[in-house]
Amino acid sequence: MSLLDVEDLHVEFAARGLDNRMRVAQALNGVSFTVRAGEVVGLVGETGAGKSLTALAAMGLLRSPARIPQGRIRFEGRNILDMPERELQRIRGRRLTMIVQSPLTSLDPLKRVGDQLVRMQRVHGTASGAAARERAEATLAAVRIPDPSRRMQAWPHELSGGMAQRVLIAMALINDPVMVIADEPTTGLDVTVQAQVLDTLRDLVSARDLGALIITHDLGVVAHYCQRVAVMFAGRIVEDGPVREVFARPGHPYTQALIASTPGRIAQLGWTITGGTPPDLYNLPQGCLYRDRCPRATPACLIAPPRVSLGEAHGAACHYAQELA
Repeated sequence: MSLLDVEDLHVEFAARGLDNRMRVAQALNGVSFTVRAGEVVGLVGETGAGKSLTALAAMGLLRSPARIPQGRIRFEGRNILDMPERELQRIRGRRLTMIVQSPLTSLDPLKRVGDQLVRMQRVHGTASGAAARERAEATLAAVRIPDPSRRMQAWPHELSGGMAQRVLIAMALINDPVMVIADEPTTGLDVTVQAQVLDTLRDLVSARDLGALIITHDLGVVAHYCQRVAVMFAGRIVEDGPVREVFARPGHPYTQALIASTPGRIAQLGWTITGGTPPDLYNLPQGCLYRDRCPRATPACLIAPPRVSLGEAHGAACHYAQELA
């Protein structure tokens, strides 16, 4: 069952330049993907690609000067862009939740862990009083926090980074949502703790049949924890499909460059890693946005490439996708 459908999403920002003229940045350009119940989808790309902006849009959290001139974001079949803010507030934190980066700055430093978990339930009307505290303790146990009754009394500053991240996962799951968006959920954690946190999230998604969108720049996370992946560059999805298919037969030069940049893969694959910077969002180039960095670019790339099918549910936006794959 489809939970989240993002269709042809465009997001732009207007800003006044040094010459006092208004300029518009095309931050997202036709982003489309789907997250279904029981699956983990990875959204991967370099810094500035638009991953976190996509997450904020999906949560209905974009604010001025951001504007959505085109596209739809359907959650459980309803377009959230048409919903009033009060209705969105009932969905956020209840049916659709988000795990953010930097857990120690995301928790309220003036409230104990248990009180914050209880408040999440009271705000959404799912439980209160003793029942809410019992449910909070059970959720801490579900995310593998040892001695949950004692952790209920802890202050955020008393938690390690990994423990704080688990508390955020507990807060995201406390009201039994159907979908979770995790934006770089292991930033700043050491490798062992990263694995433990992601194992916990994956097991909970499977056990509760949730849909999950993991936003990351780490291909290792995608390979180990996601069933499908969407590769983003300069505000566009340039390739998407089942993880095994995309990693085995990438059809876009940018996807190849990401995979080749993994330590030990350059010599093995023989692909080229290209340098350069993302294009200027206030002045996007004509045609393929990756053209100036692509070693395979030809005059044909002056025309924006369509999505080329490379197999069942696998496609890439490149004129030479069939040849590359």
